[in-house]
Amino acid sequence: MSIYPTLRYDDAHAAIAFLTGTLGFAEQHLSTADDGSVGHAELSFGDGVVMIGTRGPTPDAFDTGRAVVYLALDDAGAVDAHHERAVAAGAEVVQELVDQPYGSREYAVRDPEGNVWSIGSYRPKVTP
Repeated sequence: MSIYPTLRYDDAHAAIAFLTGTLGFAEQHLSTADDGSVGHAELSFGDGVVMIGTRGPTPDAFDTGRAVVYLALDDAGAVDAHHERAVAAGAEVVQELVDQPYGSREYAVRDPEGNVWSIGSYRPKVTP
């Protein structure tokens, strides 16, 4: 079993461009409707996947608003390098690099539609 966050955007194409160009996601799948909206997209980051779609014209059960998503990197050096990349790409940093008391080095950015992406070296232990 696994977990895959799913986010809806007014402009899913812009979100995909931000996530791939700024945060380093890789586009794995993209299905568009006749009107050009994104029906379903899958973007990978390491061994994780986030699913993206275009928000519909009327709210529905899947339109939950904004989210905070955590991206886990291998170590503090990788976090620093990722931060440099995001800043160079013009990302809005909402939390500067910080060493947390629980052992993580992390920072956070806001995407163009207000979701926050927290990037750090903390990896929770998973017990199946």
